[in-house]
Amino acid sequence: MSRVSVRYVIDDVPAAMRFYTGLLGFTVEQDASPAFASVVRDGVRLLLSGDGSSGKRPLPDGRQQEPGGWNRLNIEVEDLAADVERLRGAGVSFRMDGGVSGPGGSQIILDDPSGNPVELFQPRRRDPS
Repeated sequence: MSRVSVRYVIDDVPAAMRFYTGLLGFTVEQDASPAFASVVRDGVRLLLSGDGSSGKRPLPDGRQQEPGGWNRLNIEVEDLAADVERLRGAGVSFRMDGGVSGPGGSQIILDDPSGNPVELFQPRRRDPS
């Protein structure tokens, strides 16, 4: 069976699992903490690679794999404002004050506990007429 997964390099796998399952609606698929875990939501499989996992080992040229960057997981939500309020109340760190809007909808970018970006996206509602 073929499947697509997204890998995030993580500093603290148990903290990342709590973040994704407790705040963003993922469920645990595999828990090999503290080195690795996978979580799933709506057909998306997110691989959380911490210290000791093959996904976080140094590259052949010696560079360390680190969290961060701007490529990101995109999660579609029904009510962006309500989700932002809930997540701010839980102490989640956002990369911007307020969100941005465009022709397709509105978005905001937050950080997981290791500093990996996650985008919450609310599509623009179309008039039924």
